[in-house]
Amino acid sequence: MSLDSIPRLGTAGVDELVPSRYAVQIGDIEVLVISDGVLPITARTMATNADPTEFGHWLDDRFLPKDVLDWPLNVVVVRSGDRTILVDAGLGVEFPDFPRAGNTVHRLEAAGIDPGAVTDVVLTHLHMDHVGGLLTQGLKERLRPDLRVHVATAEAEFWHSPDFTYTDMPGPVPDALRAIASRFLSEYHGQLQTFESEYELAPGVLISRTGGHTPGHSIVRLESRGDALTFAGDAVFAPGFDNPEWHNGFEHDPVESARVRIALLRELAATGEALVATHLPFPSVCRVATDGDVFRCVPTPWDY
Repeated sequence: MSLDSIPRLGTAGVDELVPSRYAVQIGDIEVLVISDGVLPITARTMATNADPTEFGHWLDDRFLPKDVLDWPLNVVVVRSGDRTILVDAGLGVEFPDFPRAGNTVHRLEAAGIDPGAVTDVVLTHLHMDHVGGLLTQGLKERLRPDLRVHVATAEAEFWHSPDFTYTDMPGPVPDALRAIASRFLSEYHGQLQTFESEYELAPGVLISRTGGHTPGHSIVRLESRGDALTFAGDAVFAPGFDNPEWHNGFEHDPVESARVRIALLRELAATGEALVATHLPFPSVCRVATDGDVFRCVPTPWDY
């Protein structure tokens, strides 16, 4: 988990020229941000209620294409006390149309982390790019039999009969989300540990349900010796800093999602704690600053 334990180029082990893992120390808690890769997404899905011209300017200002974007996927590994916790599991490898995602297994190995050492998995929600990795052949068999998988009760209940009324996703996506969530619940029902609103998993590791993006969407808050970091899952997307009321097409309750996002960003701006989110550019470690009625993402300096 520490920087010293990560293989260097030219040494034994799996490594890459492009960085795909980034270590952060939060007091006594070790954190490793891992890139699961990127997957293509239609640009308009990032801001379904935005004025097209205004959204086009937003994309132009960031030198981004207006048709299809590469959407980053980040997961984190947390070590606190005797627990090694994987927060989200990436897309998995069963989606040939997304060949640049689903790299969590490979990148755990590159970081020297044995999947069998993971004691707990926290799922922010059950969308396929967060749970698919747990269904991957080659990872599932290596997980310990007493692995505990933590998810909000409301999330598990929702996916027994999901409602996509207020989402605005590309056509094939809802059926894929439904199928993967159903398979996950079937294969892992004996290992699920559900909670209602908050659950302290390990010293300084608190899971909190926010709702909004999905009914049981949750964030993970880390705090140790005066330092803090929040893994926000899908509560925050790249356009959501300066346009926090823009809706993402994957949000099951867009209005509540915007409320959750604004409240969380206000809190993080006030506390100054670090933020990591699933779909911000890797490694996504940043601080939140206020800029009038909106927010700014301030990347933290890369710590070599």
